[in-house]
Amino acid sequence: MRSRWWGVAMTMVLATAAPATAEVTVERVACPGSGQCVRLSNGTVEVLLATEIGPRILRYGFIGGDNLLGWVPESSVKTALGEWKPWGGHRLWAAPEHMPRSYSPDNAPVDVKVAGRTATLTQAVEPQTGLRKTLTVTLAESGTGVTVGHRLENTSLWDIQVSPWALTIMNGGGTVILPQEPYASHDDALLPVRQVTLWAYTDLSDPRWQIGPKFLRLHNDAARAGSQKIGIANHQNWAAYHRGGQLFVKRYDWKDGATYPDGGVNTEAYTAGAFIELETLGVLAALAPGSSATHEERWFLFKDVTQPKADEDLARVLAPLLASTR
Repeated sequence: MRSRWWGVAMTMVLATAAPATAEVTVERVACPGSGQCVRLSNGTVEVLLATEIGPRILRYGFIGGDNLLGWVPESSVKTALGEWKPWGGHRLWAAPEHMPRSYSPDNAPVDVKVAGRTATLTQAVEPQTGLRKTLTVTLAESGTGVTVGHRLENTSLWDIQVSPWALTIMNGGGTVILPQEPYASHDDALLPVRQVTLWAYTDLSDPRWQIGPKFLRLHNDAARAGSQKIGIANHQNWAAYHRGGQLFVKRYDWKDGATYPDGGVNTEAYTAGAFIELETLGVLAALAPGSSATHEERWFLFKDVTQPKADEDLARVLAPLLASTR
């Protein structure tokens, strides 16, 4: 049934959508495991978008190169709402996290519309929450840039308070890199500069953490099954993941004066065993029926990037790369 849905619905969408630019191609391809994906490519990088689950982005990588996004189809969580599967890649949730509300199954096909180099994936309204989730993915005409829009719409009959929560399961074996706030001496800075949130299971003495003056790093170690997580109020507007010489950078905006979930944070990193995730959060908003909350990430990818152990050396490596993403 799903293959038939793809063959009819997606053929119509691609046939009637606005033509793609000369630089970007849009086509149907097989997804990891099974099913069909929409593939956006500009000759440098490619993005695979799931159509039969989600909404999900399942691949982001250089043409012919490794996928920076992880794929974990064997994982699942049984809840009062049914079986939820993380599947892998990039997804949209609503914060703050709650069991079972956050784990509403999203194993059904999504509505897909393609216009030029932009694909819009919309999930059917979740019956348990009244939320409609939409991902909008736009591939740059050249280079590695991808803009990912996240939208939560309240279709219920009552007000709700939510934050768009963008979670990316990364391909294991790498390191999340989070910026520290710029150093200032005690003579010049008497007040705190940001919030840090720790969970009950966070252990900063765990060797997967590397805490330095310029960066917080969380390493992936498949041999360590215990969970680790941190949240920060990130005013530097970026976070990164380094794996196998490739650097994945997320850009997003901090809004002064706004309220953020989980103790006031907009960036979170989590790992357990082979699983590692880089997450960002939008503003915590009170949504009246019919209103929406949005959050945007801007993605970039770099090759042949080293990760020196010393923070000062890593800062010199990252500085020109981050400057190119502004």
